[in-house]
Amino acid sequence: MESWSHCTHLLVIRPDNIGDVLMSSPAIRAIKRCLGSKITLLTSAAGAAASALLPEVDDTVVANVPWVKQPTSVNPREFLELAELLKARQFDGCIVFTVYSQNPLPSAMLAWMAGIPKRLAYCRENPYDLLTHWIPDDEPYSRIRHQVARDLDLVEQIGAYTNDDRITIAIPAGADIRAMAKLAGAGVDLEAPYMILHAGVSESKREFPVNKWVAIARRLLAARPEQLVFTGNAQEAKLTDYLRDACGGRTFSIAGLLDITEFAAVIRQAALVVSVNTATIHLAAALGRPAVVLYALTNPQHTPWRSPHVLFPYSVADGQAQSRNEVIRYVNQSMFEKKVEPPATNDVLSAVNELLKGHGEGQPIYQGFFN
Repeated sequence: MESWSHCTHLLVIRPDNIGDVLMSSPAIRAIKRCLGSKITLLTSAAGAAASALLPEVDDTVVANVPWVKQPTSVNPREFLELAELLKARQFDGCIVFTVYSQNPLPSAMLAWMAGIPKRLAYCRENPYDLLTHWIPDDEPYSRIRHQVARDLDLVEQIGAYTNDDRITIAIPAGADIRAMAKLAGAGVDLEAPYMILHAGVSESKREFPVNKWVAIARRLLAARPEQLVFTGNAQEAKLTDYLRDACGGRTFSIAGLLDITEFAAVIRQAALVVSVNTATIHLAAALGRPAVVLYALTNPQHTPWRSPHVLFPYSVADGQAQSRNEVIRYVNQSMFEKKVEPPATNDVLSAVNELLKGHGEGQPIYQGFFN
């Protein structure tokens, strides 16, 4: 396929959450290193937070688009104004990153309306003029790749290659000092080790039962010396406060206290992370921190990448609304038909012990769909 080596300003569209942007970052880094283009990221307000950690992203456009779940409806006028804004920037090309269950054509339509001459994406159907560089999408029917591999394979089509496929981030100067000051203000002893426990999710179907979080935390406190820091966003403070109060001494609730750069700094200093499937595990992967992941069986592409971890898959709770997306339904029926119970508390404790032992000895554990 034709190289884009002459392109000086590229638009990358990834209008999703923080974790999605982080998983696309190795591909963005490959574009920067191979093509040397200025890169503008179009993403959601949530995804834009990740750009503060990605030095390869030169500019960020925040947009709420109607083909991604939004808290309120998007006015058609906003969409037309967005197309005009992008047109004024005179991009040479546009790359659309998607999960296999997403349709790239609305994003491709936006790029077409903005007059961007080159437009690259995976697509399951014939896009005709909406994509100038169309890669037929064979996922998930023929294979499933990790999201990082999927995105890297896409940009290879235009001459962007890399020998380093890790997720990497750069924490801005000053974030560590601010983060540690906030931990100390919450009562955390900075001279003693701590673990992060992250229970909050953006989708209810990925929740891990609260009573099991309490059992895990109490077991960790009884068996290990580390402090436990419950993290989350401001909307999750009620949950983290409950967990702290239910578990007692050496536990702290800091939901809503940190921005994304400070949260990354807190993860970098943590002994280990225990988390549901959310951006926290991708930040931990980027920073090489060991993680125990309580992984609801939704999208198998989003496990930790190239970092020490133990994965505990479990079935989505009965009564949760099933997706009407036929691609997701296919994956659920072909991969997740058998019910898998959440892990036992002792199994989680054993995983923590093994990870900390292995990480300390330089023998990382990789346990997941793609490791």
